[in-house]
Amino acid sequence: MKEKVKFITGNEAVILGAKTAGATFMSGYPITPATEILQLWAEECEKYKSLKMIQSEDETSAGFNVIGALFAGEKAFTASAGPGHILMQDALSMAEAMRLPFVGVMIMRGGPSTGTVIYGQQEITLACFGGNGEGHRIVYSAANPQELFDLTYKAFDSAWHYRFPTIVLGDGYQSKMMSKILIKDNYKKILSKPLIDKNINLRNCFNIEAELAQNLVKNDNDYKKNIPRLVMSEQYQTKDAKKIIVAHGIVSLAAKEAVDILRERGQKVGLFRPITLRPLDFVTLSRLAANVEELLIVESSLGHLERLIKSELYGLTKIKTLQKPVQIIFPYEIINKL
Repeated sequence: MKEKVKFITGNEAVILGAKTAGATFMSGYPITPATEILQLWAEECEKYKSLKMIQSEDETSAGFNVIGALFAGEKAFTASAGPGHILMQDALSMAEAMRLPFVGVMIMRGGPSTGTVIYGQQEITLACFGGNGEGHRIVYSAANPQELFDLTYKAFDSAWHYRFPTIVLGDGYQSKMMSKILIKDNYKKILSKPLIDKNINLRNCFNIEAELAQNLVKNDNDYKKNIPRLVMSEQYQTKDAKKIIVAHGIVSLAAKEAVDILRERGQKVGLFRPITLRPLDFVTLSRLAANVEELLIVESSLGHLERLIKSELYGLTKIKTLQKPVQIIFPYEIINKL
């Protein structure tokens, strides 16, 4: 197997992942720190006339442009951040109801609203449960530029295979930093097919409540049936751990370094990192939680990850937290907390 290495930014890695998956259309609105994704796709459209794009007037329009492009047979995606992610919830809710392979890369930034333009982990709840649906979404959390490539590619695969909206969460640090991206030569174009023909009626509007409820229950059953195939997580030094750090995204890198330092001091500490935040790998997490003295949830928000974990481990008293909203967390802070 041949491998290539590129030295690029995380936003460039997103474009590379989308192209590798066979994406043909993007719509978006410029918003820091995701603007370069739209800009780079525009440059790709200049090089390859088979690719298409619409720079929309706002993120609401961008989301519905993606839906329209999907109906037209394009393998479509969008990228946004913070307030733009909020504006896309209407389109994402429609994509949930109609089981559309909507792919979105959301580069998180600090809120509320425009807040800051660099970094945060406050968009978990929005990504997982935004809109007025039931949260039938697949949400990946990348930890570095390599994963922005890998998980963008995987997002197209999951969206088209399972037919649920799929979101990749990154952040401003990952999107702007440059690093080596390893690209293997065995990637396949994600299989897709036209979404509508004369025999298919995709509905988003129901006149009878019971009919809508029946449709929602069917989607819920489909979602739950596929959870074992969807969940992804990373375990690091958990085999004999007495304490487990729970962290996602770029914060998990600091947590991993903290584990290494504490292991050198003879302390049995490990890391559980959810890669899918929705659905969460509850089976692995609950097994780990049953055999340790303490879980320390570390996040750059005031409880988004904590709520997800506690909803799965309701009543567990050995959970502690380290929360620094919209700030990076350093290994020594995790060590001091433990």
